This record gives sequence, C-alpha cells and structure tokens, in this order.
Amino acid sequence: MTDLLEPERFGTLSIFFPMWNEAEYIHRAVRAAKEVCDWLVEQGDIADYELIIVNDASTDDTGRLADELAEVDRHVRAVHHPVNRKLGGSIKSGLAASSGDLVLYTDADLPFEMIELVKAIRVMRNYEADIVSAYRLDRTGEGPRRAVYSFGYNLLIKSMFGTRFRDINFAFKLMRRSVVDAIELSSEGSFIDAELMIRAQKLGFTIVQIGVDYFPRTRGTSTLSSPAVIKKIVNEMSTLRKELRDIAPRLK
Repeated sequence: MTDLLEPERFGTLSIFFPMWNEAEYIHRAVRAAKEVCDWLVEQGDIADYELIIVNDASTDDTGRLADELAEVDRHVRAVHHPVNRKLGGSIKSGLAASSGDLVLYTDADLPFEMIELVKAIRVMRNYEADIVSAYRLDRTGEGPRRAVYSFGYNLLIKSMFGTRFRDINFAFKLMRRSVVDAIELSSEGSFIDAELMIRAQKLGFTIVQIGVDYFPRTRGTSTLSSPAVIKKIVNEMSTLRKELRDIAPRLK
C-alpha cells in the first residue's frame, strides 16, 4: 500500500551549463554541482544526476577541460558547438542533451549558491510546480547600469506579454521533463530565457518563483547588455509576440 505522506521522488536530475570561454570557472561550477547532487542522491531526493557542459565554440581551454572532466567522471558530459551559437543556441543544445526527469539551467559563473537547488526541489515537490524560477534578492553588486537595464527589460516583458516574473533572465530555472518536452524554443540570442518562461506561462504550466542571494561575476566579461545583443532581443521579442497568437494552453 502506498503511503500517502511519502514525498515525491525524482529520477535523474540534469544540470547544464552554457559555456563560452569559461576556463576560469568550469572546475568550480562542476565541483559545486557535484557536491549538491551527491547530497541529493544520499537524501533520496533524486536517484542520479548528469552534468552537461555546452561548449559554445570557446577559444580558450573550456572545450579541452570539459572533455577531461567527462573522461574521469561518468556524471559529466560535454557537448561541443563547431561554431558559436550564443546563449540561445547553447540553451537549446543543453535542453536537447538533457535526459533527466528534472532539468536545471544555470551559468558557469555560479550566480547563486548551488545549495539553493535543494530548496528549489523542495518547493517544486511541495507546491506541485512545473518550473521553479529564481530571482535575485539584491542586485546592487552588479552596478547601477545593469540594474537599471534589467529593471527596464523586465518591465517591457511584463507589458508586452502579460507576465508576472520578477527577474526573467536570471539563470536559475528548474523544470520538469514535461516542460522540456512541450516547449520548442526558437531564439538564438539572450531573449531565450524570456521566451522559455513566456511560452510556459502561455501553455498553462505552474511556475513558482523563489528569491536567492546573488553573486555577480568576478572574472571574465558579460556581453548581455551590448548593443548587438539588445538589438537581437528586440527582434526575437517581436517575432515571439506574433507566434503566441496561435498558441493555446495545453490540456491537463
């Protein structure tokens, strides 16, 4: 007889990291993910896990280091792009490569403490969420320019698509397999984060948001606020708005 109070257990957890020239961060990212995943396995929250590195045609040692990690650890896999496909292409490759019942996407620079994943899985289970999406509790560490840019971007998304997400581009999205299988993404640029959440909301998936402490990048350079990136976001935003007219909520 099944115990009605028995908590939901998950099978495999997939975590993927889009990486472009992240040689300085790759070992730290994989190590942090392994520590938490091993603990989740010990606690019985997940049965197994896989860590996927999406090397987006890096020009540094990211690709070589990814292959070395995959050779010594069965949990680690490397996906290599022959040409640079930007964030959107990397996220699509990561989703395609992920085989888990749960899938987490995040950045190699670890913008949050990986232990937050434990809370996210608990929230997903207890509130029967399809997606747990995090937002930054304090953004002052990234500087006023990027904070203002992000505030304006989130406001624009809310007004254009009727969303209620506080930090739509933050790289912490934990999804059930049903979400990954149902959503087909088209964006190749940085708009893909928003596209994922907008399509999930349109299809009627249950989305829960949680706040996490934010740790800004200390090495390397972020290009997400460059003029070329912003132009691509605007173009893909306009395309998605037209497509959404023909999308109906899924039948539960």
